[in-house]
Amino acid sequence: MRPTVFAFAALIAASAPALGAETFTVSRAAFDDEKAVFATVEAVRVVPARVRTGGTIVSLTVREGDRVEGGQVIATVADEKLTLRVNALDAEIAGLKAQLAQAQTDLGRAEPLLKGGYVPKSRIDALRTAVTVASNALKARTSERAVLDQQMAEGRVAAPTGGRVLTVPVAAGSVVMGGEAVATIAGEGLMVRLSVPERHARLLKAGDPVRIDADDLPGGGAGTGEITLVYPQIADGRVTADARVDGLSDRFVGQRVRVWISGGERPGIVVPESFIVVRFGLDTVRLARDGKVVEVPVQRGQPHPTAAIPDGIEILSGLRAGDELVRP
Repeated sequence: MRPTVFAFAALIAASAPALGAETFTVSRAAFDDEKAVFATVEAVRVVPARVRTGGTIVSLTVREGDRVEGGQVIATVADEKLTLRVNALDAEIAGLKAQLAQAQTDLGRAEPLLKGGYVPKSRIDALRTAVTVASNALKARTSERAVLDQQMAEGRVAAPTGGRVLTVPVAAGSVVMGGEAVATIAGEGLMVRLSVPERHARLLKAGDPVRIDADDLPGGGAGTGEITLVYPQIADGRVTADARVDGLSDRFVGQRVRVWISGGERPGIVVPESFIVVRFGLDTVRLARDGKVVEVPVQRGQPHPTAAIPDGIEILSGLRAGDELVRP
């Protein structure tokens, strides 16, 4: 290793005039000390689609991964007993209609006879009562029939919200009870649920920025967001927090991603990435000294973009405040 180090030292000792070159003055500044924690992509709200009446599933139109709209019918539940009760009520309603029609006919025939004194008034009162009883009985059975129609309509299971179907625990032909879920739907967008060691809990608060690596996002590009909620309960030495991050994909709900959070502030050196050159596998910068330019090796850290340095890279070693860098 020593011959290689000596050779590299000889290389960087070569110098050139720095006149007219673009420069950057190194300074030490305080910035967020980012910590990497693991998190999972979760739905903001997971809503079950439940049946309102028991029976047998006769149709199921969705499967895991499908997208649905709010109110879309995803399953149909039927109960054969309801059909039998409907048939029985239809027959009873037909009989009550005939009974009402007969009572109205008898009343219509008797009312002219009352004027001639051929029938007593009590007979007319009895016929009017018979019409009223038959009419009310027909209304009661018609209302009961409407209740059965509503129960049969409730066999159509609608999606309570739009989103992606996560689970479908039943199949066509399954027997379900009232209130049982036929599917769970992830709606209202996605969030990131962080699990942070409790030693960092005092540093977390709503509104803190978070960042996800580009490799964990569809199409690349770092996803940025902020913490929306920090849960007060600590479980197994970890604190749970929720964050909204732009660019999340709902293809895999529950996917584990690496999230960078703020771990406080610390001093450090940040330089533009355009001033760093890779030579022989080592990161180097051009440093102006005594009117000459020399190349020195540096140790690159994590990206730290700022408003003044959009392509900022932290330098862990090799530079100090006051050094003058020359753009390659």
